[in-house]
Amino acid sequence: MEALSHGGVDFAVYYYNPNIHPLDEYKRRKAHNKRFAEKLGIPFVDADYDPENWRARVKGLEKEPERGARCTVCFSMRLEKAALYAHKNGFDALATSLGMSRWKNLDQVNECGRKAAGKYPRLLFWDKNWRKEGGTELGALISRREGFYRQKYCGCEYSKKC
Repeated sequence: MEALSHGGVDFAVYYYNPNIHPLDEYKRRKAHNKRFAEKLGIPFVDADYDPENWRARVKGLEKEPERGARCTVCFSMRLEKAALYAHKNGFDALATSLGMSRWKNLDQVNECGRKAAGKYPRLLFWDKNWRKEGGTELGALISRREGFYRQKYCGCEYSKKC
């Protein structure tokens, strides 16, 4: 958020994470994101928390390993909803912070993003690798400076068991 904001990019944060478990974890993560967006003057869109929908979509994939088929379904679900929002609200590009996470496979995230954006004419998926060029270090620095909570698992109830 900070890099985009300082770079003059006009954007909004679309927060849709039905996979996060338990509810307290979801609330904690959302609060940190919302607080930082507000600090930077970035619009924050709070999408529905619908874990039942997420569970229905990943049913049968509960024992998949981290970065497996369950993650593809999860990324696709979230990015498709974000792409629909972007399309309906006149955004020309879609990006995600999912690729910053050490828990995620960047190629897997980007493939889901390209497919989601590809459903809408004139919507591009920006697949910048934020881990490169000091991005990981900058993220850690901002996280410490802002007192962000740093979880030890991706967020879903099944990854927590891995």
